[in-house]
Amino acid sequence: MAFNFSPTKILIVGPSWVGDMVMAQSLYKTLKQNHPNLLIDVLAPAWTLGLVARMPEVNQTITLPLGHGQLGLRPRFDLGKSLCAKNYDQAIVLPNSWKSALVPYFANIPLRTGYVGECRWGLLNDARTLDKKKLAMTVQRFVALGQTRLTASPPPIPPPQLRVSPDQQQDVIGKFGLATTLKNRQKILAVCPGAEYGEAKRWPAHHFAELAQQKINEGWQVWLFGSTKDQAVADAILQTAGACQNFTGQTTLAEAIDLLSLCHAVVSNDSGLMHIAAALDKYLVALYGSSDPCFTPPLSDKAHIIRLNLPCSPCFKRTCPLVHTDCLHGIKPERVLESLPP
Repeated sequence: MAFNFSPTKILIVGPSWVGDMVMAQSLYKTLKQNHPNLLIDVLAPAWTLGLVARMPEVNQTITLPLGHGQLGLRPRFDLGKSLCAKNYDQAIVLPNSWKSALVPYFANIPLRTGYVGECRWGLLNDARTLDKKKLAMTVQRFVALGQTRLTASPPPIPPPQLRVSPDQQQDVIGKFGLATTLKNRQKILAVCPGAEYGEAKRWPAHHFAELAQQKINEGWQVWLFGSTKDQAVADAILQTAGACQNFTGQTTLAEAIDLLSLCHAVVSNDSGLMHIAAALDKYLVALYGSSDPCFTPPLSDKAHIIRLNLPCSPCFKRTCPLVHTDCLHGIKPERVLESLPP
């Protein structure tokens, strides 16, 4: 069954990972290209507010009042009923879980689109079967949900483009006391040593430290980014390269985005911050170990991917099943340095 209509208002149920939420912007851009007057609202966890606010295609973010993994049938029912009055023409459900399709169902949205996922036939009336060979990339899968079923090939992918205003930049410059630092006009390297998924996606801290020290010796500033969970690796880097500016655990996600917009280059594991850097059109070196850049690549022509293509990778494991993590340990700082601008 194919649906041929021109929606005026769509609810997108957004993903729960930072990188996936960045890639979802490609769907929003596609929908706006096809329907310029379309209003797009995004239902997502509270942490996404600052990120989605930097996506000009989105009209409004609706906060899902539940923590990660919570079923919360009653809150989902109440939220769905409260959305009935918004008169959405369509909902597109990006996560594949059963519970993620509940709110559009309770909101009685007439067209509810998503992949079959966890037996969601009753909740979705436009349930798609995912062809993983045709749609190999996560972003392709998202964008395809904005097309009709008749689409025969992978859809074109408009890259994510986050918009940071001068006022937002000035806010973080003022909050973190960076005005004097930025007047020196030194180039700034952003280092993102974390990866929420697990240690098999993390380049070793001593490699990051050696890289940071070398760029400092070349006259660059080095800024460290990450969540509070990345503080230990940031501390390890600081033990060797103490002249870094450490923002790890000190910023909101929105502030991290605005600070990254001030940087000249970024070195990152395969993480949410990697996708943010790509969407900010930064010169990016992306380091891949257990994951696959063919599945979740940084969507920017300024991104340089480094991976070793070992027989054991990608394994997609959180920790290395062979213990050694050679896929990342074997990437030497010299190789990354060669990939960065002077």
